[in-house]
Amino acid sequence: MVEYRKSTEFIAGARDTLPLLLGTAPFGLIYGTLAVTSGLSWPAAVAMSLVVFAGSAQFIAVSLVAAGAPVAIIVLTTLVVNLRHMLYSATLLPHLKKLKQKWRIPLAFWLTDEVFAVTVSRYRQDDDSPFKHWFQLGASLAMYVNWQFWCLLGLILGSRIPDAGAWGLDFALPVTFIGMTIPFVKDRATVVCVITAGAVSLMTGSLPFKLGLIVAAVAGVLAGLLVDRAVSRRKLLKQAEEES
Repeated sequence: MVEYRKSTEFIAGARDTLPLLLGTAPFGLIYGTLAVTSGLSWPAAVAMSLVVFAGSAQFIAVSLVAAGAPVAIIVLTTLVVNLRHMLYSATLLPHLKKLKQKWRIPLAFWLTDEVFAVTVSRYRQDDDSPFKHWFQLGASLAMYVNWQFWCLLGLILGSRIPDAGAWGLDFALPVTFIGMTIPFVKDRATVVCVITAGAVSLMTGSLPFKLGLIVAAVAGVLAGLLVDRAVSRRKLLKQAEEES
């Protein structure tokens, strides 16, 4: 009989996240350097990293701060960018719904793309361990501490690098997200969603304060939903014809 322990799950979560920790290191450095060159103060940059803890949202927020965008626009844009976390939460909910809020709230705060990718695989493993949430905790804390370290190092180095924002480093994160998205493009609705969002983002790229990002996201979701409904309706009609 296998004996499951909290400490074993915690260490396993941190260990399985190690390759992703190395992958996020450059982005933490990039955020730190861009935060400095965008005019964000050290306390504000550190606070954003500690409280927001979302690479893509931090990148966008920094660029909007540099553009002098209103606070409402910054909040709305980062909210739209992070809506994908609702899908992550919905996927993990069956595994976490029995936990108390003192567990669910911090695990929700620390949930990132990388943590989700690691922990969802653990939750889906067919064993009787009652401590799988400790695995997620280990992965979450490892990612959180790692991110803060590299962001801080980026702030230190960024203040010593003249005009780091002109290097185009902020292009690295969108490329990474494109690579993460491609494996999930498996059906017609998703293809239409991605193509629509990409096309609209190109057409609305000149809008101020990156409002084109919000427009493109909404357009992509709507297009995907329409196609998904059309496909579902067609399947129902075909099924009805076969039964008749």
